[in-house]
Amino acid sequence: MTIHVDIVSAEGSIYSGEAERVFVPGKMGDLGIAPRHAPLLTTLRPGAVRVQTSDGEKAFYITGGILEIQPHLVNVLADSALHAADLDESEALAARERAREVLAGKHGEVDLQRAQAELVQAEARYRASQQLKGHGG
Repeated sequence: MTIHVDIVSAEGSIYSGEAERVFVPGKMGDLGIAPRHAPLLTTLRPGAVRVQTSDGEKAFYITGGILEIQPHLVNVLADSALHAADLDESEALAARERAREVLAGKHGEVDLQRAQAELVQAEARYRASQQLKGHGG
């Protein structure tokens, strides 16, 4: 038994296909979704989306968004998304370091809320790059 998964962002469709299980970074914690899951609508935080198919696992990184679950359909409406293969660990590490420097006040006038949001996103991107090593994109 499978569930249809669509991952879309402003850039367009990232993935569309059948899955046995889907794992997403929900705002209140990670969610595992199987066919016939109860309907649900929730927000997503930055992190890894893993789609388990009969051919193996496909992995993606999202910056946040909205998740809609129906018994036979999962819609991930991502703010932006990347295939795991496109997730550059060193780039993520550099982004995290830049965000930390900004928060430490090393770059003059700072929008604190924006800097904190950038750090959260950079941390999630780095964690996802670590978590997704070895997974296909």
